[in-house]
Amino acid sequence: MFKISVKNENDPEKPHWLGLKPMNCPAHVQIFKQGIKSYRDLPLRMAEFGCCHRNEAHGAMHGLIRVRQFVQDDAHIFCTEDQVQSEALKFCNLLQNMYKDLGFEVARVRLADRPAERIGTDEEWDKAEKALADALDAAGLEYDINKGDGAFYGPKLEFYLKDAIGREWQCGTFQVDPNMPKRLGALYVGEDGQKHTPVMLHRAVLGSMHRFIGILIEHYAGKFPLWLSPVQAVVCTITDQAKDYAEKVRGKLYDAGLRVDIDVRAEKINAKIRDHSLQKIPLILVVGKNESENETVALRRLSGDAQEIISLDEAVRMIANEALPPDMN
Repeated sequence: MFKISVKNENDPEKPHWLGLKPMNCPAHVQIFKQGIKSYRDLPLRMAEFGCCHRNEAHGAMHGLIRVRQFVQDDAHIFCTEDQVQSEALKFCNLLQNMYKDLGFEVARVRLADRPAERIGTDEEWDKAEKALADALDAAGLEYDINKGDGAFYGPKLEFYLKDAIGREWQCGTFQVDPNMPKRLGALYVGEDGQKHTPVMLHRAVLGSMHRFIGILIEHYAGKFPLWLSPVQAVVCTITDQAKDYAEKVRGKLYDAGLRVDIDVRAEKINAKIRDHSLQKIPLILVVGKNESENETVALRRLSGDAQEIISLDEAVRMIANEALPPDMN
């Protein structure tokens, strides 16, 4: 953790020590504790793109892959013991769908079971481990056992993906935790009218967003699919006389929800095309005198397909449709 000392007015010799937030979990427990919760409220799910800070060693720092401040796609599910399996299955399905949309498949799954030093009874561990194993079976995912690598308070699932050159990356995690809610006083009223401690499920599909973006860039070598590309298209002019028309083309693409740039520099068109191709922009729309007069565009693709001359309206419709995310096509 990053630790910060704050002056203690009552005892200057003993400063207060604070830490920059290393995780999001305790804050979600505090939210859960606002008001009285019933068993009818469970499972209660909270998600957050939360910023965390970890004081990593200098030698461990590596581009986007390992940083000291990062954002997690973090979520916590408060549930009963009997709901762990169904929540784990929902997570497995969510993770597979998200990875598929991003161009990955789950390469390997590991179930990290009880370590030698742990809390809880063997019966509680048996039930938690079986719930995770049954969820994996129901999701159709093969797995192996990561012997003794679970946390001292509960077992976890570890999901690995494989990039374009065969490297495995552990990104998704799903962890059973009956300990933190108990330590921080989280309670719900059960069917019996008595107070009970919920089970807390920690889950992240991508993990560190910075790290996952680094993995994505390396996987695609910067050549993202159209829907994922930060800049989806650029409009390039051949002559100064086409500037006004280029602005019109850019405006129509922008109004259709596309991320589009414009290049009206006093450069030759071949130089512009080379520059934007090196930036891996998927689509380049070239406009000149003829295109301005005929309300057309010359469409070039990074894939290397032959240039197309099509009407502006048709180009906007076609590109907007192609740019839809996978689950919307």
